[in-house]
Amino acid sequence: MKTLTRIAFCFILAIGIICMPPKKSAKAQSATTKASAPAAAEYIDLELKDGTVRIKLLPEAAPKTVARIKELVGKGFYDGLVFHRVIDGFMAQTGDPKGDGTGGSGQKLKAEFSEVRHERGTVSMARAMDPNSADSQFFICLAAAPHLNGQYTVFGQVVSGMEFVDNIKKGNNRNNGAVSDPDKIVKMTLRTGE
Repeated sequence: MKTLTRIAFCFILAIGIICMPPKKSAKAQSATTKASAPAAAEYIDLELKDGTVRIKLLPEAAPKTVARIKELVGKGFYDGLVFHRVIDGFMAQTGDPKGDGTGGSGQKLKAEFSEVRHERGTVSMARAMDPNSADSQFFICLAAAPHLNGQYTVFGQVVSGMEFVDNIKKGNNRNNGAVSDPDKIVKMTLRTGE
């Protein structure tokens, strides 16, 4: 009986060793720890005539859109572009190299609608009737706009400098917010961390 018990014990021990995951090296454990650490927050600094607006990017809500915006900012695409459409109490729109609302970067983005709400300071992609027609144009909400929720791709939130957004020259409401002699983006830059 003792022999049978020993055989059973050895069998169970062998199964346990075979099924045990391999031990990670110190280097692999360090890499795993770094990978599981939360990523540093990413921001865009939007320099306007009156001051700098800091926008926190929301890659968890719109990863492909955030990646494309970062690419465009990195190329200096937005520097000098005008706020061509600004409706008081609603939003300020920019990102069109033509300056009239008909242009873009030439790369359409698939919609990434989320649960993020359009509140004051929300930064969202502008688009035509087709949900997948967003390109480079975006708008900043001057006030809550719940009628846009779930219909436009939100990719950021203003965390400081909203008073400078409020100072952007407003357009004519009778002309869908078109602005004559519009304010411009001085420069947009990427920033990591607070």
